[in-house]
Amino acid sequence: MSTAAAVMARSARTGILLVALASVLWGTSSIAAKTLMLHADATPLGVGFWRLALSVPPLLVLGWLTLGRGLFRLSRKAVPLVAVTGLAMAFYQVFFYAAVARAGVTVTSLVALCGAPVVVAVLSSVLLREPPGARTLLALALAVGGTVMLVGVPDGDAGTQVLLGALLASGAAASYATVVIAGRSMAGTVHPYQTIIIGFGGGALCLLPFAAPAGIGVSDVALGVPLLIYLGVVTTGLSYVLFFTGMKTTPATAASIVTLLEALTATLLAWLLFGERLGPLGMVGGVLLVAAMLILTLRRRTD
Repeated sequence: MSTAAAVMARSARTGILLVALASVLWGTSSIAAKTLMLHADATPLGVGFWRLALSVPPLLVLGWLTLGRGLFRLSRKAVPLVAVTGLAMAFYQVFFYAAVARAGVTVTSLVALCGAPVVVAVLSSVLLREPPGARTLLALALAVGGTVMLVGVPDGDAGTQVLLGALLASGAAASYATVVIAGRSMAGTVHPYQTIIIGFGGGALCLLPFAAPAGIGVSDVALGVPLLIYLGVVTTGLSYVLFFTGMKTTPATAASIVTLLEALTATLLAWLLFGERLGPLGMVGGVLLVAAMLILTLRRRTD
């Protein structure tokens, strides 16, 4: 192997490791959030607000070093798209953490993370007035079937809460899909760091009027404050720095597979720390959701 090829191979491996680390950090965010809600009386709105707000400072540093004064320069066409991104990010936090409180980490992570690419595919077909292809229809069928298997048949109040949580997680998937579609519309005109920084900051501002009355404090400061800082600075700010750095040398197809570590990390930690378990039917449902995501994601990466 030539020296140039060896350097490229090392860069690719480093990139994959950075993307993998970012995905693992994302996977721990729902665990930290559930801990806050269980042991520090944090509200879903409060957790979502702090995660966005505390992520902005480290991202601002990165954005300033990368773009300088151009960080806050947006075209008139981009302004409404960035605004939509901020709103969608705010809604994602609300839906996701409210779902965690009701359905648990495992169901929420699988439905929200694996369902988002399916929602993107369906919305793209509708917005572009193109009939969905066979792959999109197959992925949609797998995602719906997988979600039904994950949730099962509601039995009593606990079952109803899981069903409500799954619906909220679907709302999180739709919110993230909106972020993706808006991001695609801005491709080539708005730097990714601008989208994330302004989106997270705008999302935090959108959440504040609703989060403040619900409560943005924590009853256990010694536990709550470090976890909130971890959520914002590490699982959001640092993880996006790692992700964008890794993506510079990581093939898109490899990245789409590696990011499955987010759902895997969340599921394993939920099992170890909270005793969340999927029955045989739920495990099949999780596999179907992952399959639906891969069908769509790998198709796009290889087209």
